Amino acid sequence: MAKKKKAAKKKAPARKKTTAKKKTGGKRKSGLSQTTYALSPELQEICGAKSLTRPQVVKKLWAYIKSHKCQDAKNRRMINPDKKLAEVIGKKPVDMLKLAGCLSKHIK
Repeated sequence: MAKKKKAAKKKAPARKKTTAKKKTGGKRKSGLSQTTYALSPELQEICGAKSLTRPQVVKKLWAYIKSHKCQDAKNRRMINPDKKLAEVIGKKPVDMLKLAGCLSKHIK
């Protein structure tokens, strides 16, 4: 009986290292992050500005909620409004995902 020879593995040719080129301009911005909106007087008290972009409004609103401890202790998704916040989102506790709907009435 003839012995079978093992097939030799061929090595792949060495690849040249390519340097990553940096993209100029960075991220593309969407229309929402560029457009500034006029805020209602109630929302101006919370945000501290007369006009902001929508993402900035949400960021300022969350900063207010956390600094005034308006989140429910047991269920962190629920927002319990204080007097200022009640003028914007209503007197009843609101789920955090429904904040955007409450804000649309105060952004022009």
